Amino acid sequence: MNTFTGVGVSPGRVIGPVRQMPRPVAEPPAGEKWSSTTVDEETARLKAAAKSVQAELRKRGDSATGDARAVLEATAMMAADPMLLKSSNTLIVAGISAERAVWEAGAQVADMLRGLGGYMAERTQDVLDVRSRIVAELRGLPAPGIPAADRPFVLAAEDLAPADTATLDPEVVLALITSSGGPQSHTAILARALGLPAVVAARGVDEIKDGTEVFVDGAAGTVLTGPGDVERTASAIWAEQARSLGAYNGTCTTSDGHRVPLLANVGGGSDARKAAEAGAEGVGLLRTEFCFLDRDTEPTVAEQSAAYREVFDAFPHGKVVVRTLDAGADKPLPFLTDATEPNPALGVRGYRTELVTPGVVDRQLKAIAEASDGATTDIWVMAPMISTAEEARRFAESCAAAGLQTPGVMVEVPSAALTARTILQRVDFVSIGTNDLTQYVMAADRQLGPLAALNDPWQPAVLQLIRSTVAGAGAARSEAGPDGADAGRKSVGVCGEAAADPALAVVLVGLGVDSLSMSSRALAAVAAVIGSVSTAEARELAERALAAPTALEARAAVRAGLPILETLGL
Repeated sequence: MNTFTGVGVSPGRVIGPVRQMPRPVAEPPAGEKWSSTTVDEETARLKAAAKSVQAELRKRGDSATGDARAVLEATAMMAADPMLLKSSNTLIVAGISAERAVWEAGAQVADMLRGLGGYMAERTQDVLDVRSRIVAELRGLPAPGIPAADRPFVLAAEDLAPADTATLDPEVVLALITSSGGPQSHTAILARALGLPAVVAARGVDEIKDGTEVFVDGAAGTVLTGPGDVERTASAIWAEQARSLGAYNGTCTTSDGHRVPLLANVGGGSDARKAAEAGAEGVGLLRTEFCFLDRDTEPTVAEQSAAYREVFDAFPHGKVVVRTLDAGADKPLPFLTDATEPNPALGVRGYRTELVTPGVVDRQLKAIAEASDGATTDIWVMAPMISTAEEARRFAESCAAAGLQTPGVMVEVPSAALTARTILQRVDFVSIGTNDLTQYVMAADRQLGPLAALNDPWQPAVLQLIRSTVAGAGAARSEAGPDGADAGRKSVGVCGEAAADPALAVVLVGLGVDSLSMSSRALAAVAAVIGSVSTAEARELAERALAAPTALEARAAVRAGLPILETLGL
């Protein structure tokens, strides 16, 4: 019996046989020459293979929703990456085969992205995955992918390509375990979205032999080989509790009656309809990138308006918070952002794209306003990557000019958290994006397994900044006055992955956060745990977390005060 300890990123307790992710396609021999008649023939082979891979990824993206769709669309874009293809063609001209050329070019691009760190380092796995797919297409081999099996299994790997994680079937894959990655990696985010128990950064799990039976505890972050009666009982209890948590009645309150609106993060109309069916009270984050990805030109106002209206119609009596385009960093757009930017994570992304492409935000706001015409939805609009009160003021003025009444901003940059009071004198609300806030506060790449402990929203510095944001909102609300036009506004929401952690959700409520937005699959569990405590108890647990010197101790202190987590296997 061996125990592997990593980071639990999606709760659940399951037992099943391990299936290791197949190794990528074999590396083409060094110096392999092309056998085509001309250079043009060989470059045409590469171009055709890349287009075929891109088309297949787009097709898979079209059948997916939410995070999965966004990931597949971003990976499809990488298959046509100009830098990858240009470097490959240079090698082909030198006599190298298309297979070897794209292999070497992929390694060069991956090394460059890895060196940039942050968001761009996350794209490394995308590049290597696309490289393998193109080589497989050139060789006439099956594309890399999830192994086939005649019974459900626990999928183990060093790491998983986003394109593979995005299309996992929860009926076949019981849990995910990887030896690298972190709590904010694509694998972790998609595992939570799919409701799959998952443990990342557990060294050695990629060497467990196929067929070995393991017990995975996605809350504790452990993987145990050779489970016994205790683990089998825990797995059975969790399965029963998971069934009971499957339904959510659409209302979340603390035990003393304090309402906490639970909203959903969505990426399009289909996603929004599923969120409404799951009981979400509205949308706390509409990722509008779905309109812009996988395109060579900016979508028209009419195209955007039609797409947004689908989301509004899914919540005719609810709230929808629209985030304007968050391009750049891990979502480069050929018509908007500079792919050669030396440090994209700290560069022109989010609201800053207005600096290099004036009018893109105004056109999007016009589309949102047109989509809202005749809708009964309560529509709020927020800008990402806001760093100063002046940026917030300019965005609020743009919203007013478009006829949009409720402007807000994302708090992802530490400066925004520290100046929340001043920012909220210019806008009506803020929404904390804990994924980016954590990465920027801790200066830790969220994709790197060795830094997983740093990239944790339970870190004291992150919790302190959330408290600072709430305090700033309280001050701005007081200044507005009880009878002012802004009375009842100046609210603080959280739309990062932290909101989907039931224990951390209680802490957020205790800190004074007004609403939480998450994957639809997390709604029932979060509501159940929040409903087990009073407002006073939530505040006391928040103080425990703030007093802890480390993220590990903060999490342990709060979990000790929430026995329902053990009962529900969370």
